Amino acid sequence: MPYTHRRKIMFKDCDPARIVFYPRYFEMLNDTVECFFDEVLACPFETLHHGHAVPTARIDTQFKAPSRLGDWLDITLRCTRLGRSALDLEFAAHCRDELRLTAASTLVHVGLDGRPVPWSGGLRKALEEHVEGTD
Repeated sequence: MPYTHRRKIMFKDCDPARIVFYPRYFEMLNDTVECFFDEVLACPFETLHHGHAVPTARIDTQFKAPSRLGDWLDITLRCTRLGRSALDLEFAAHCRDELRLTAASTLVHVGLDGRPVPWSGGLRKALEEHVEGTD
């Protein structure tokens, strides 16, 4: 079940040519993940990050077309695999019908020591409802 986060491209996102400076896309993808955890999983980062975290361990991104100041992006997140302590995600960012970016990433659920830990029962159950497959 995909989740879509809508976001306007702001001045702070752009380089002098008024197109998105590519590292800003990574912030936008992380914002999408954070909103997904909050709005869909009912596990806001301010709660999750008391003892745990979900850093990105891998990200593969393809920039398809530039986004410009004032554009609205619909960033869709799909959960594609849930492991013991990892979650694979796919993203697609569109402005109207034009594909601007695709990405695939892996989040790892870690404890305070930075080592992977299994997803907790409630969070795991919530994730399972949104993942295409589990292992």
